[in-house]
Amino acid sequence: MILPIVAHGHPVLKQVGEDFPQGDPAVARLIEDMFETMYASSGVGLAGQQVGVTGRIFVIDATPFAEDGADAEGFRKAFVNPHIVAYEGGKVPFEEGCLSFPGLREVVERPESVRIQYYDEQWNFHEEEYSGILARIIQHEYDHVEGVVFIDRISTLRRTLLGRKLKEISEGHVDADYRMVFARQKKSRKRG
Repeated sequence: MILPIVAHGHPVLKQVGEDFPQGDPAVARLIEDMFETMYASSGVGLAGQQVGVTGRIFVIDATPFAEDGADAEGFRKAFVNPHIVAYEGGKVPFEEGCLSFPGLREVVERPESVRIQYYDEQWNFHEEEYSGILARIIQHEYDHVEGVVFIDRISTLRRTLLGRKLKEISEGHVDADYRMVFARQKKSRKRG
């Protein structure tokens, strides 16, 4: 089932996710729905908070970034109860976008590599290291489960300059080709 994407300004995007109970059977269906939603929205990653779920979960299909790193080709994974245990390397700038911020792209600096612990959809435990574009996508989605959005990673001045655009997004004045939920959408008034 395709789920609506939560837009900037909705309080769920600022909620820190809680771990799902080990073996929770609802997680498998949620993962299917999240992948379907991500593909329908032309995204490469999607976190639970972006579909109104406050659990620690995100999905990734990095294939569209295969030109930026050969390891991205066919990289499709679900991360349940993820916890980044180490960040390594210098910070690298890269322009990012987010389904919760349609039409907005900003340069964000992130560490080159991460080590992450998580469970897959069959509840198998993994601890893995990623670098390059995979580390970037993982960090972006991981931020969501920590209640952080990518504009929190840019300067205060830049966020201030984006104030009007951010307000428009939160009020639903966006051009997105997918269904969204807005926290501050103004109700239309009938003229008469």
